[in-house]
Amino acid sequence: MNDPTPQRVALVTGGGVRVGRAISLGLARAGYDLLVTYHSSDDAARTLLDEVRGMGRRCEITRVDLSDPATADTLLGAVRTVFGRLDLLVNSAASFDARPLLDIDASQWDAVMDVNVRAPHLLVRAAATLLTEAGGSVINIADLAAFQPWIDRPHHAVSKAALVHLTKIQARALAPRVRVNAIAPGSVLRPEGWSEGRWLEIARRAPLGRPGAPQDVVDAVLYLAGAGFVTGQVLIIDGGRSLAP
Repeated sequence: MNDPTPQRVALVTGGGVRVGRAISLGLARAGYDLLVTYHSSDDAARTLLDEVRGMGRRCEITRVDLSDPATADTLLGAVRTVFGRLDLLVNSAASFDARPLLDIDASQWDAVMDVNVRAPHLLVRAAATLLTEAGGSVINIADLAAFQPWIDRPHHAVSKAALVHLTKIQARALAPRVRVNAIAPGSVLRPEGWSEGRWLEIARRAPLGRPGAPQDVVDAVLYLAGAGFVTGQVLIIDGGRSLAP
């Protein structure tokens, strides 16, 4: 007899470390099989692989360069070959390059845009057939830079603003079979190189007065993955920080 609830499959880019890792583990706990991409974090990705398989879930990891436009078709071909379906695409991988506006040349600008904006477009384009067959969804991971003029990471901020708008375009273009939403986390995980004092100072500016946690993003991913009447929306997970002066 056929199983009335077939196994769900998720593709998570940048899913080996930090918030992407939390999303991967959260989806595995929720019953998803996974294909997780990473760029340079080999050890972390292999640890993730063991942890997910230890839960009894199928999991594959693959090292990719999302700045290469050919990667999207190759990656989705692997999803079809290995799993035969795709229910959820989480575009979590991102460049977080920091430099002043006037120091950014054309190649540095393009490097950020290629990963943060072009790759999510090409991945959705390549995944559209599988997602349509499954009635699946896409979740793009933005951040508060999409709504704030970050002068220390201007090209990153512009790319995330573009990703938010791309989310809305994708939602209209892929409806009604595929839903597309975005999540914009605030202070949920201390950036590498930040002191505890700087981290808490930023987090306490939010109305809730405290930092969040990666699990807050995981909860949002699981909500949007199952929210069948929600598309084209951006869920801001920041403790109200975007409301603060």
